[in-house]
Amino acid sequence: MHDHYRMLCAYNSWANARLYDEVARLDDADFRRDLGAFFRSLHGTLNHLLAADRIWLKRFTGEGDAPTSLAAILYEDFQGLHAARQREDERLGAFIDSLSEAQIAADVTYSPISNPGNITHPLGLALTHVFNHQTHHRGQCHAMLTALGGPSVPLDLTYFVRNEGKAFLHI
Repeated sequence: MHDHYRMLCAYNSWANARLYDEVARLDDADFRRDLGAFFRSLHGTLNHLLAADRIWLKRFTGEGDAPTSLAAILYEDFQGLHAARQREDERLGAFIDSLSEAQIAADVTYSPISNPGNITHPLGLALTHVFNHQTHHRGQCHAMLTALGGPSVPLDLTYFVRNEGKAFLHI
């Protein structure tokens, strides 16, 4: 399973980089435009993803800043948000690399922000959620970019594995 999570982490970082490259082409008004997504705009959605990853990594490691709101705006400016996203992807990668199979299978206990109370399940399930959550909201960002007339940049896992992620073809 460890190799599987390494692949998902590498894919996650790759997809975030591609998405941020496309968002960087927008002017500030389009970056902040309310397009009807759950977190309204690319600005809000990308901040949410960073906030959620910080929350999860704080739960997993006990380290780092963790906002108390899923809608927290951690960075007003795109450049700061982009740099923070890159650092968080590196931090997530280091965490995944540090894990053993036993740690992935072991239980983790946390209290959700949206529904306080202790939840316990295997770390692997939480890791799968983190990567699935990223994919879900990147899809929303992709739709917002399309609505703004942007190009359709491939973000598929299989596209990643067939190209940049060939090392993961046979895990």
